[in-house]
Amino acid sequence: MASEDITKLAESLAKTSVGGGQLSFKGQSLKLNTAEDAEDVIKQIEEFDGLEALRLEGNTVGVEAAKVIAKALEKKSELKRCHWSDMFTGRLRSEIPPALISLGDALIAAGAQLVELDLSDNAFGPDGVRGFEALLKSPACYTLQELKLNNCGMGIGGGKILAAALKECHRKSSAQGKPLALKIFVAGRNRLENDGATALAEAFGIIGTLEEVHMPQNGINHPGITALAQAFAINPLLKVINLNDNTFTEKGAVAMADTLKALRQIEVINFGDCLVRSKGAVAIADAVKEGLHKLKELNLSFCEIKRDAALTVAEAIEDKTELEKLDLNGNCLGEEVCEQLHEILEGFNMASVLGSLSDDEGEEDDEEEEEDEDEEEEQQQLKERGAEEQESLTPKKIIDSQASTPVPSPPVDVATFLAFPSPEKLLRLGPKCSVLIAQQTDTSDVEKVVTTLLRISSVFKDEAPVKTAVHETTDALMKKAFSSATFNSDAFISKLLVHMGLLKSEEKIKTVPSLYGILMTLNHMVQQDYFPKSLAPVLSAFVTKPNRALDSCSFARHMLLQTLHQL
Repeated sequence: MASEDITKLAESLAKTSVGGGQLSFKGQSLKLNTAEDAEDVIKQIEEFDGLEALRLEGNTVGVEAAKVIAKALEKKSELKRCHWSDMFTGRLRSEIPPALISLGDALIAAGAQLVELDLSDNAFGPDGVRGFEALLKSPACYTLQELKLNNCGMGIGGGKILAAALKECHRKSSAQGKPLALKIFVAGRNRLENDGATALAEAFGIIGTLEEVHMPQNGINHPGITALAQAFAINPLLKVINLNDNTFTEKGAVAMADTLKALRQIEVINFGDCLVRSKGAVAIADAVKEGLHKLKELNLSFCEIKRDAALTVAEAIEDKTELEKLDLNGNCLGEEVCEQLHEILEGFNMASVLGSLSDDEGEEDDEEEEEDEDEEEEQQQLKERGAEEQESLTPKKIIDSQASTPVPSPPVDVATFLAFPSPEKLLRLGPKCSVLIAQQTDTSDVEKVVTTLLRISSVFKDEAPVKTAVHETTDALMKKAFSSATFNSDAFISKLLVHMGLLKSEEKIKTVPSLYGILMTLNHMVQQDYFPKSLAPVLSAFVTKPNRALDSCSFARHMLLQTLHQL
C-alpha cells in the first residue's frame, strides 16, 4: 500500500468513532460507489464485536457499495440502531431503493431486532419506501421503537405504503405474542397531505403505543388533522405532538382539542403556523385548562389568533406548574394585548414562560378574520374529496351525486391569484394563465418579477396539471423578463436569494415560509434556454451553503443541485 494511501486510511480511522457498541462514520463525506470504495467500512464492521449501532449519516452510498456493506451486516445479529440519515447525497432516486433493499435484506438475514431506524433526509420519494417495506414487515422490526423518516419526499403514495407496512408489522408481531410497540414516529416535510396522513392515522390507531409524533410541514388540512386526532386519542402514552406548519382551521383544531382532553401524559404541543385561528385556540385552551398538568411547551405561534382568544389561552395555563414555554408570537394581538399577556402571566408568577412577541401582526378586525376563514374554506372545499366532504360544500359547489358533474366555480382573475395563491386558483385562470400573468407583470421592476415568481412557485405540486401550469406560467414570465434589455439579471438573482432567506439584506424582507416550491421551480427554470447560464454558479453556491430552510427541503435541493451540476 502506498504511503499516501496509508495516511488516508489513518485519517479515516481517526475520524471513525467507536464506543458503547456503536460504530460511527458520521459526517465523513465518504463516497462509496464500488465494493473497493467500501473496503475500509466493511473491514471495521466485520471486526467490530457486539455491534449495536451503525452510523452512516453524512456519506453517500451507491448500489454496489450497499451490497457489500450488507454482506458484512448479515452476521451482525446484535445490531439494534441504524442511523442512516443523509446517506445518499448526490444519488439518483433510482439508486436508492435497491441500496435500501440490500441493507434491509441483510438485517433480516442476520436476525437483527431493531429498536431504531433513521432514514431521514434521504430524498427517496414514494419509490424509496418500497426499498425498506419488506424490512418493516419482517421480524427485524417487530421490536422497533423509533422510526424516523423526516424530509424524505414520500408523498401521499409513500405515506400509504408506509402505513400498510406498519399495520402488517403489527399484525405479524401480534401473532407471535409481542405486538409492535412503536414509541417515536417522525415524518416531517414529506408532503403526506390528507390522504397520506389519514392512512398513517389508521396505523397509529392500531399500534396504540406512541409517545411522540412529529409530522410538521406536510400539507395536511382539517380532514387529515381530524383523522390524526382520532388516532391520537387511542394512544394514551402520547407526550409530544408536533404538527407545526399544517392547516388545522377551526374544524381540525376543535377535533384535536377534544383529543387533548383524553390525554394525560402530554408534555409538548406544537401547533405553530397551523392556522388554528381564534375559535380553535379557545377550544385548545379549554382542553389545557381541564387537564394536561404535565404540559411543558405550548406553541400556537403564527396561527391568526386574535386578542380575546390569546388572553383565554394565557388564562388557561394558570396551574400548569411544569410549563416552560408559551409561544404566541406572530398572531394578531396589538401592543395592548401583548402587555395584558405579560400582566396575566406575571400574576401567575409565570412571566418567564412567555416567548417573544416580536413578530406580532398587530390587532385586526374580526371581519377580516371571517373573510380569511371564508377564503380558506373555499380552498378547502376544492381540495376535499368523498361524500362526507361534498356534503359540506356551499350550494354553488355541491356536486350532484347523480350526474357527478360539478357546478362551475366562480372565475378567478390574476390579481386574486397573486393575492391569495393556490393551485386551484391557478388552474381556474384557464389555459391562458401563463400569458395573462406575464402580461400583467411589469418586468422592468425586478422586485415585482421576484414576487410574482415566488407566488407562482408557492403553489407547486407534483400533480401533473398543477406542475404543468406552474412551469408554463414561470416560462412565460421569465422568458419575457430575461429577454428585456432593461432587465437586470444580477439584481434578480440577488433579490430572489434574499427572499429565499439565503442572502442577507439591509432591508427587512419577509422570507418565504417554505423553499420547496421555488426550488422545484428553479430546477425547471435553469434547464430552459432563456435562463442565463452565468447565474448558475451563483445559484449553486448559495444553495450548497448550510441553511436550515434548505435542510428542510433536501429532496428539492438535491434535485436542483444535480441539475445545476449537469449544466
